[in-house]
Amino acid sequence: MSPRGVATPDVSERLFAAAERIVERDGPGALTSRAVTTEAGCAKGLLHAHFAGFDAFVAELCLNRFARTAAKARALSGLVGEGTVAGNLEAVTLALFESGGPSLSGLAMARPAAALRIREALEGGAPGFHAVQEAVTGYLKAEQRLGRVAKTVDPDAVALAVVGAAHHLLLTGWPGAPDPRPSMSRLVKALVGG
Repeated sequence: MSPRGVATPDVSERLFAAAERIVERDGPGALTSRAVTTEAGCAKGLLHAHFAGFDAFVAELCLNRFARTAAKARALSGLVGEGTVAGNLEAVTLALFESGGPSLSGLAMARPAAALRIREALEGGAPGFHAVQEAVTGYLKAEQRLGRVAKTVDPDAVALAVVGAAHHLLLTGWPGAPDPRPSMSRLVKALVGG
């Protein structure tokens, strides 16, 4: 445990990682501010010292993970012409399910104040599913220009289908539910070939 009055490095990420472990291990019902700080091994008041309440913490956790996935999606542009199209696309779509994605999505939806904060942030331009969709579309168009994606493939429709399916699986999953990743892999291969 960090001693009182001593700075805790990278507080947000430490608390976010602790929250993900709790949700993954015990489900969203076990997530409380005390559980998070205990799991993170830090002072009980640290979460509230850095966030304007628990709903703000949950919202920031979700927004942070959306941004992380959007950054992975934007990195697709650097993979044009490398590896396989399906493999590159799968890596991004499967990132949506890392770190308790379904449980975190359910947690945010079950907390109306957190859901409102997330919606407002997304409306204000924070990266979310739309950013992932745009990156996938751009990537597929670039691969199409190289001839690695058939001209008959509609990149906008494929991106919408992949992101929409991931969104559906995230929002309808629960701890202990069947792993959604095999379904996503099959979908990607069906849409772009594999």
